[in-house]
Amino acid sequence: MQPTNQTAIARFFLVGLTDDPEFQPLIFLLFMSIYLITILGNLLIILAVSSDTHLHTPMYFFLSNLSLIDICTSTTTIPKVLVNIQAQDHSISFAGCLAQVCFILIFGGLESCLLTAMAYDRYIAICHPLRYTAIMHPHLCVLIVIMSLLIITMNALLHSLMLLRLSFCTDLKIPHFFCELVQVMNMACSDTSINSILVYVATSVFAGIPLSGIILSYAQIVSSILRIPTMKGRYKAFSTCGSHLSVVSLFYGTAFGLYMSSNMADSATKNVVASMMYVVVPQMLNPFIYSLRNREIKEALRHLLFGKPSALTVSAFGFQE
Repeated sequence: MQPTNQTAIARFFLVGLTDDPEFQPLIFLLFMSIYLITILGNLLIILAVSSDTHLHTPMYFFLSNLSLIDICTSTTTIPKVLVNIQAQDHSISFAGCLAQVCFILIFGGLESCLLTAMAYDRYIAICHPLRYTAIMHPHLCVLIVIMSLLIITMNALLHSLMLLRLSFCTDLKIPHFFCELVQVMNMACSDTSINSILVYVATSVFAGIPLSGIILSYAQIVSSILRIPTMKGRYKAFSTCGSHLSVVSLFYGTAFGLYMSSNMADSATKNVVASMMYVVVPQMLNPFIYSLRNREIKEALRHLLFGKPSALTVSAFGFQE
């Protein structure tokens, strides 16, 4: 294969999905359904939180931002899949591929940061309830989101710009349905050692540190809950963490599954399934996890959809009364 500079590249080809015409309508319907459910579900969460003053707390502020990020993540990948299937053309321009890499890194990193902030919020609410309003000030919550966005965006731009220095081979078939950073690097014919080092460093910082923070927060939470004398009190405290724990498990579980699949399996089909479980499925399921497991969200959605007044009173600490 002859290397070529990125300026001469017209397009990459996303070949992660089947070329069999018989399956194209089914795949199109599947992705269209997932996308519509994702948009509708996350939009309902955002509207429910914004319309119900009882949910104007730090936890639900972070949740509404998480829903917005889930919408953005799905919009980065799925519409291009639908367009390619409809046009029967699996190509994507170099600029479009670079944009997908950048936005996936931004939204994935932001989701990790928000999940960590939500874990910290639960830690303060359960372990230091009397200081909750003083610590989790609205200005601090907004600052966390803004600083996370700035740092993650700089990281994503660095990785994207580092791709510009690479020379690519003539065979530019990416075995995924979207442009994933490592897969694009694998298309290069030039040395990618610096890019690989940056990937490992960024993964350690933007995945390892948030995950460590979540684990540490829940270690303190469990320790505090076990000191509560009554079972009712323990259940009441732990119930405020159930939805968040489910989302964290889904996000990090699918992320680890993706990279283990990429490292251990050569099957393109397995890689595609792993990628879907990371950038498509969690974004669709997150609204259901919160609406099914969280009484406040269910009441807010009922009020939003049917106009019934909420029967809940939510304290400043996020506990149900």
